[in-house]
Amino acid sequence: MAVYSLAPGPRSGATRQEDIVPGFVLGTKADLTVRLADGAADVDAAQHLRYRVFYEELDARPDAEALVSRRDADRYDPICDHLLVVRKGAALGPDEIRVSDGEVVGTYRLLRQSVAERNGGFYTQAEFDIAPLIARHSGLKFLELGRSCVLKPYRTKPVVELLWQGIWNYVRLYDLDVMLGCASLEGTDPTHHAMGLSFMAQNSVAPAEWQVSALPERKIEMNLLPPAKVDAKRALRMLPPLIKGYLRIGCYVGDGAVIDHQFNTIDVLIILPVSAINPRYFSYFGQPGEDPLAQL
Repeated sequence: MAVYSLAPGPRSGATRQEDIVPGFVLGTKADLTVRLADGAADVDAAQHLRYRVFYEELDARPDAEALVSRRDADRYDPICDHLLVVRKGAALGPDEIRVSDGEVVGTYRLLRQSVAERNGGFYTQAEFDIAPLIARHSGLKFLELGRSCVLKPYRTKPVVELLWQGIWNYVRLYDLDVMLGCASLEGTDPTHHAMGLSFMAQNSVAPAEWQVSALPERKIEMNLLPPAKVDAKRALRMLPPLIKGYLRIGCYVGDGAVIDHQFNTIDVLIILPVSAINPRYFSYFGQPGEDPLAQL
């Protein structure tokens, strides 16, 4: 079993939220650390990594500003927290994306509901009609996950697990209840992903209280194959590791997908209430009501 730890934060009788400062370390494993971005240079590194993965590797279409800056950036970046996975050690090559404590190999963007509501809402609402969902659960606190990417050589189980550990510790420290966000399949041809899309539509449909639909003007059908032609093992092999991981943890999937032509993807909505997470993962990453800082 993997062993993770949290770096000490300032205690002094502070609340958990007050302990979360820029640069706060949310998990470590071997020479890898997952922490919050600390300042403009760290956010710039996350944007640079996103550009490299989305635009140079996965054929997203940059606008003129992105082409010049070599960064993936939008209006949400300044209001979000950014998770960085940093590999410690000496520089190994000129193409590394470096920050003060090492090489950035992975990133995730986090937007809490309280922040989103003060700044025009969630990114996800441009593709999925999430307002009724949030209204139905007005007593719960939502966290939007987005802009996930990892450099190709580091798309391994330890790095993906460390990212998840960072998100989960963040959720527990802020006492959040529901995670949601767009997860992507590469390319814009739904027939190419018919097996995976149909598998999700038939096996991960949200119960009524968690149902969300893609915006009518952007919605494409997911359930493209009859159940008899959907092979679960084959479908899971074909799905991206991130989506596969969400499904194993216990997420729900929204109704309908959306084609994002700029990013050359087909997006599905992932809805993950903490109450729906498969309990076996708690023994691995920590219990829901547990304060990670209490371990220190």
